[in-house]
Amino acid sequence: MTNAQKTNTKNPNAKKTIAKKTIAKTGKNIHVLISGASVAGPALALWLHRHGFDVTVVERAPALRDGGYAVDFRGEAHLTVLRRMGVLDAVRASRTGMGSMSYVNSAGKPQAKLPADLFAGDVEILRGDLARILHDATEKHTEYVFGDSVTSLTEDADGVTVTFERAAPRRFDLVVGADGLHSTTRRLAFGPEERFVSHLGVHCAIFTTANHLGLDHTGHAYRTAGKLAALYSARHNAEAKAVFYFASEALDLGRRDVERQQAVLAEQFAGTGWECDRLLHAMRHAPDFYFDSVGQVRMDSWSRGRVALLGDAAYCPSSLSGMGTGLALVGAYVLAGELAAAHGDHRVAFARYEEELREYAEGCRKMGDGVARLMVPGSRLMAGLLNRYYQLLPYLPGKNMAARIARRTAENITLRDYGQAG
Repeated sequence: MTNAQKTNTKNPNAKKTIAKKTIAKTGKNIHVLISGASVAGPALALWLHRHGFDVTVVERAPALRDGGYAVDFRGEAHLTVLRRMGVLDAVRASRTGMGSMSYVNSAGKPQAKLPADLFAGDVEILRGDLARILHDATEKHTEYVFGDSVTSLTEDADGVTVTFERAAPRRFDLVVGADGLHSTTRRLAFGPEERFVSHLGVHCAIFTTANHLGLDHTGHAYRTAGKLAALYSARHNAEAKAVFYFASEALDLGRRDVERQQAVLAEQFAGTGWECDRLLHAMRHAPDFYFDSVGQVRMDSWSRGRVALLGDAAYCPSSLSGMGTGLALVGAYVLAGELAAAHGDHRVAFARYEEELREYAEGCRKMGDGVARLMVPGSRLMAGLLNRYYQLLPYLPGKNMAARIARRTAENITLRDYGQAG
């Protein structure tokens, strides 16, 4: 691997020191490759290092991805993991501070307001800011390789030979796929994506733009038949995030064909009303345009031999659930802890990882079931009825029910104490 690909290169003496510590701690399977440097991957790298493992993270993107949604954490399980990681203060310092979200009509007049707790939890942070915090917390002891991707996995009794798009093949004891909904690791080790990913009938797009509405720690959303567009302030109102959802069967646009993706989005929303045309114009100049289908992942097993999956790659509850990031961090904590508790025995650790986490992951995924139809109802009548419901929500007896269910789901796990090595 070239120096340009690496963000951290250990000197030989330092590596030997780490290896000696690891062998004493785990006994075997000390060299771990993680595919994916968004959130789940660096979180796992942090915990594995503390437990004495030697970690390499490979990421297809040439650098950390700065864009993406605001993600939230709610309940004691999420906050406990962040606290034990040592990043809770940093996350709180970068919190969005979002207040309520208003639904508006085509003229931009507010029609209903939703409380912050419904979609922001206890602490909300931009996904890009969270990725930076986790990278900064791990870069001194983790080898990061950007601009490369895994192309094959060949397992034998002693480890896994991994080939890459750019770098020479390498050997690892274990491989973990933390590479998202469209996981390459999952495809290589388990089979084609269509066996595991369920499309929920919605596509989404998000990008950074100017806060031209002057939103102050809030957002506006506009809904019509089969479509939802929103704009919310970010980074202390200095910018804004534009978000679009539209109902559609699965589209094969090419994951990196931004021009085609933007053309489809413009076709869907041009002339729709509110600020859509202005946002579509700004989209062409956005530095971080992101487009994808909304889906869930269902798998009978999250591991095969020496390869395991983590986060969205294994149990994506959908981006509409509000649970994916918290679930990924809890998953990283459990996976690393079980590997340490099993002294590196992957067969024992991977089985315990699933035992500890599967019920929790299933509960989080249920939060995403049915949300797509509420986000983008199929008719103007249903969209109007839903907007009317939101108007009445503050006066209804069950006005806080959705937030309570989300919190109860997020807290529905008892975290084992795996120790704080390192």
